[in-house]
Amino acid sequence: MITIDWIAFTPWTSLGGGILIGLATMVLLIGTGRIAGISGIVGGIFTASGWSDAWRWFFWAGLAASMLLYIVLLDSTPPILITDNPLLLISAGILVGFGTRYGSGCTSGHGICGLSRFSKRSMVATACFMGAGFVTVFVMRHLLGVH
Repeated sequence: MITIDWIAFTPWTSLGGGILIGLATMVLLIGTGRIAGISGIVGGIFTASGWSDAWRWFFWAGLAASMLLYIVLLDSTPPILITDNPLLLISAGILVGFGTRYGSGCTSGHGICGLSRFSKRSMVATACFMGAGFVTVFVMRHLLGVH
């Protein structure tokens, strides 16, 4: 079970994060002509060929640095307690990776960049992965009683 302290939620923090995600995807699209699909960017690191793909490393470093910046600015990390079965979590991660490859993109590529460009393919992909998530939560919580 994953527990997050919801008292720490503030609408302004969420709005700021959304604005930063929008700006980052816009800068990447305008600067490189690339879509900010995290799975494709990080996956491409392993097949990168020289300086033409160096932007992938900078993008990944920016993701890692943002976590460190959060810790420095707020002098804390959000309390997260993970108590689920590690095998279940690993299996879920593998299924998400498979779905990302099968769907030719991830939530950031389809859900943020694709929807903002009115891509029909991204609309279908986003509806599929959101629908699968809704069904999974319903089955796990309401039919199987797993919380």
